[in-house]
Amino acid sequence: MNPLQTLGLALGAGFSSGLNLYATIATLGLLQRYGIIHLPTSLQVLSHPWVLGIALALYAVEFLADKIPYVDTIWDVVHTLIRPPAAALLAYSATVAAPPEWRWGAALLAGGVALTSHGTKASTRAAVNTSPEPFSNWLLSLGEDALAVWLTWMATVHPTATIVVVAFLILLAGYLLFHLFRFLRRSIQRLLA
Repeated sequence: MNPLQTLGLALGAGFSSGLNLYATIATLGLLQRYGIIHLPTSLQVLSHPWVLGIALALYAVEFLADKIPYVDTIWDVVHTLIRPPAAALLAYSATVAAPPEWRWGAALLAGGVALTSHGTKASTRAAVNTSPEPFSNWLLSLGEDALAVWLTWMATVHPTATIVVVAFLILLAGYLLFHLFRFLRRSIQRLLA
């Protein structure tokens, strides 16, 4: 892999992992298993039946947990400690042929991107949970899953375009987080008044 492909994979898989780690791993594993892409040697283990089975089983659990208000918030709180480190590990493993400083840089970048996408997802879902109807929660969950799978595929096939897409998504995440925290601050001020 050339440096641009590596950066695209690190950013795409990092952002996707922040949204849905298990969908990202399952997508990478399935794409490798069926010969659609060729992952670096250190990531080819993702196509092993055991790894795929575990990733798909955990994805099914997350798929259900994401549809239930407040359960999804608890799930996201727990996964704050799982998604960013896993994204960093994926990026570190994907850059096995690079010098150590590039590997660590890719790992830090992917972990930071995953934390950004995860933080935005968790904050948005917590805000949506205040709505009494369940449909917005379901639509957000399905959209997140579709984005995670699509972005993972995109990172493996079109790494340069993925860099641009992820840069846009990070800007969008920053915008959403800014407005969500303003909303939270106003809500707390109204409660205290």
